[in-house]
Amino acid sequence: MGSRGLKPAARKPCGFRPAVPDDIVERGVECVGETAAIILAAGKSTRMKSELPKVLHEVCGRPMLSFVLGACRLAGVDRILVVVGHGQELVRGKFEAETGVTWVEQTQQKGTGHAVLCCRSALDGFVGNVMVIAGDMPLVRRETLAQLIEEREQSGDALTLATTILEEPAGYGRIIRAADGSIESIVEHRDCTDEQRAIHEVNPSYYCFDASSMWTCLDQVKPDKTKGEIYVTDAVRVFRGRGQTVSAIACVPSEDATGINSRLDLTLVGRLMEDRIQYALMEEGVSIVDPETTWIEADVTIGRDTTIQPFSFVGAGSRIGDRCRIGPFAHVASDTTVADDRYVGPDSAGVACVGVGAS
Repeated sequence: MGSRGLKPAARKPCGFRPAVPDDIVERGVECVGETAAIILAAGKSTRMKSELPKVLHEVCGRPMLSFVLGACRLAGVDRILVVVGHGQELVRGKFEAETGVTWVEQTQQKGTGHAVLCCRSALDGFVGNVMVIAGDMPLVRRETLAQLIEEREQSGDALTLATTILEEPAGYGRIIRAADGSIESIVEHRDCTDEQRAIHEVNPSYYCFDASSMWTCLDQVKPDKTKGEIYVTDAVRVFRGRGQTVSAIACVPSEDATGINSRLDLTLVGRLMEDRIQYALMEEGVSIVDPETTWIEADVTIGRDTTIQPFSFVGAGSRIGDRCRIGPFAHVASDTTVADDRYVGPDSAGVACVGVGAS
């Protein structure tokens, strides 16, 4: 995915806010054709200095790939293909209970375009939208993917990109537009001129193709001269050379464009996801006294009028009832069920045993 140029200062503590406008959430999407999603998950964890496949590193208690799969399903994707390579047995094993997923092997790491081409036989005869997204971007939202699909269907373009605007775009490919606003190309940061590096609209790697045009286009993409790899980004130039239209909508919230290439990225994305989890719970009637000293993992449900006190941890998949008091200094283990009106304290060993107010 390339360097993201992340710095610790980029994190704004506990910025509880919806990153998607309400009108997008409310209006929904009416898709005419079928949609397939190709999730690129063959990467190693080289810069993370890990033998574990990158997409299996956890964010808030869940492998990062699980968030991308979830967003695709919620966006109404009909078929999901996951391209695996390094450590594919581990990835498949972790998601063996996941239904409706086609696993595609990329035996050699020859670029993102090559990864998509590996899916040709699995999508033989498919007509509709083909969305391509990286598996190391767990902050992706279903609203953004749904809007991307809708935009491509309404425009009828060969390819539609979802872009984002960043104050500090270092490390990202820049979106180069013509005078009329149309997309000319995507230029990687390392190849940008000084003028192009001043552009703040970047490519976070959300693509939606017209299936009938995609394969022919990617067949015409020439390998990179330096690495000999085929990149999805070069599809823009090929389509324009063929007289086909490419569009882009700047609909990706800036924080959602954060991919994971290092342990620092993993930590920063984890904090952003945690902010999102806590915001959603507070919107549903849960009180969190001190968000900074509280950690609640993914897929947790908490009932109304429950209060989470400082220095408390709630593990992934737990279910906490209404009117509970958790903490301070509580540890609710993963997949724990806490009944209504219970207190979990520092000595509760991960389960609730007593009523609220008990000493």
